[in-house]
Amino acid sequence: MMLFLRKPLLGAMMLATLGQLTACGSDNGNDGVTGRDGSQGSQGIPGVDGSNGTDGTNGIDGTNGSDAYLPRVEFTEVALPTSDAEKRSIQSTTHVMIDGVSQPVSFTQLMATGDQNNGEIFGLSKDISGDIIQFEDASNYLCSGTNDGVGSGLDYVSIIQKHDKLFMVAQFECQVGSMYSAELDQSATGILSVKVDSLQSVDQSSEFGGWVHCAGQVTPWQSHLGSEEYEPDAADVESALVGNTLTGSKYYDEAALYHSTAAERATGHAAAKEAGIQRMSPYFVGWTPEVTILDAAGTTDYVKHYSMGRFSHELAYVMPDNKTVYLSDDGTNVGFFMFIADEEMDLSAGTLYAAKWIQTSDASGGRALIDWISLGHADSATVKDVIDADLAFSDVFETDTPVDQACTDNSFTYAPSFDECLKVKDIDGLNGVDAVDTEIASRLETRRYAAMMGATVEFRKEEGITYDADNNKVYVAMSAVEKGMLDDSSQDLGGNNDVRLPQNSCGAVYAMDVLPVRGVDTTGMAIDSRFVVGNMNAIVTGTPDTSVANNDCDVNGISKPDNVTYLQGSDVLVIGEDGSEHENNMVWAYNVKSEALTRILTTPLDAETTSPFWYRDVNGFGYMTVVAQHPMGGEGDATDDDKQSKVGVIGPIDFTKLQK
Repeated sequence: MMLFLRKPLLGAMMLATLGQLTACGSDNGNDGVTGRDGSQGSQGIPGVDGSNGTDGTNGIDGTNGSDAYLPRVEFTEVALPTSDAEKRSIQSTTHVMIDGVSQPVSFTQLMATGDQNNGEIFGLSKDISGDIIQFEDASNYLCSGTNDGVGSGLDYVSIIQKHDKLFMVAQFECQVGSMYSAELDQSATGILSVKVDSLQSVDQSSEFGGWVHCAGQVTPWQSHLGSEEYEPDAADVESALVGNTLTGSKYYDEAALYHSTAAERATGHAAAKEAGIQRMSPYFVGWTPEVTILDAAGTTDYVKHYSMGRFSHELAYVMPDNKTVYLSDDGTNVGFFMFIADEEMDLSAGTLYAAKWIQTSDASGGRALIDWISLGHADSATVKDVIDADLAFSDVFETDTPVDQACTDNSFTYAPSFDECLKVKDIDGLNGVDAVDTEIASRLETRRYAAMMGATVEFRKEEGITYDADNNKVYVAMSAVEKGMLDDSSQDLGGNNDVRLPQNSCGAVYAMDVLPVRGVDTTGMAIDSRFVVGNMNAIVTGTPDTSVANNDCDVNGISKPDNVTYLQGSDVLVIGEDGSEHENNMVWAYNVKSEALTRILTTPLDAETTSPFWYRDVNGFGYMTVVAQHPMGGEGDATDDDKQSKVGVIGPIDFTKLQK
């Protein structure tokens, strides 16, 4: 309450009182004139706050909101090939229906291995000097996957939108891993074709060459992010070369041709390999390469990101924050990795994490929570600086023999699945064994280091990755649930036996939910990403079934899932196949809500499907790239043209209704 002192009014009251006293017993006089208001007084002391009232009762829960609307996207189904003609050719969906409106679509071939353009031959292997490699019969060493070369042929092909033009970058899954780029033309109706006189070979010599380039992604900043699969085991290479001029591995020895000269190859491939192998290290390969189109002429820049670790890279997938990258590891007893770059759109430095599978169910492909084990921070320059032709496994780790899957010397750390006792050495030769050496070891021998740190290295044939922004999920394919993924498998020598699932040789696709809050690693340290996943649950599995001749998995379901790609705004996950369990490998459209599977493409006999990748808006048109790799390789009556790997697109499609 405010207190005011009105002095003039008080004076008037006193005068009136005196008047009343002198007139006591007499008649009252007339009232006096009202005095003026006094001036405002000073503020008084605030009162004490009242006590808080009691909480009100909770209100009634509101009703659940409806799911956000996504246009329904459906493809006409491709029938299972039955005739010889159908089995020997690409069969593709003919229509896509978006919200009830049908559009005709088709498969348009862009290139095949052996095609000539601009004086270059698509898929031709070259050495470190840029000279053509030939077979010993003087024919060109073409990476088709169906000739005498070592490898599988054309794999991932990207469509890049830069410098107001369209480009494609193609990578080849051979031991001498070639890459090519070209400009694309686009007609007024959206038909794509390779521009005449635009094909160029991508120079990889500054980064030790290329190796078994597998799947890839177009980054959010429009570069081509590739992979080097099946890294050579450096310990095996070092051991094999003791007293020998070659390792005896046709894969590693074949790559020596890249490091040989034309003059050496003229004396025969055996001598050329012996010369080339002296100039190479297993640590040259097993990394994540990135190709950038520098200008409108299509000039390319090629780098490897040593900061992201060395293992059997199937695919590196960049999330929408331009920093978080999920990395799949193809093979037996492999890991699953996550990389967080220091800066957006720059993968040259960052922190690498390995997944720990914490199983919650073994039903229908399995379910698990995922913890993340930090493998530390590294930058590419520090790692690359120690790599040269002389770098060997014994320069990275000191080893000791385990006894009953344990190390008798406590200074060593046991590596489960490898059944090795390891200790990091002074790799850079500076200051003894320090944090820098640990950083380098974690990248040169990423899977071994992850095993030492307690991560799960029991996965089998880990393949493609994609992100579903509509449902905030990451998907990953496992071509087979077997070997290290089984309970007490012989592959888990000294392992954690984290994954304990029933065998399913037809494979599974898993969904991983992005955490609603930023995650932490197993030490409690915050992970600097808003795209950390916290689980891994199978959503669709293949079914063993031999009821249809020449097929070991149900022909109306997936088999050996390989690369995957999600069409944003549609609930459609596309799943490609790579295996022999289906006579013709297939590409499926899987609705992640209704769980409906639609067959949308089949490849020729002996071919796998690679490279499916959605492009929603290429100058107003949508496409999905897809490759038929090493087709007809086992068919004796097939022509050379039949056997060439082929890349094309399904489209063009008007995806206007999918824009969000």
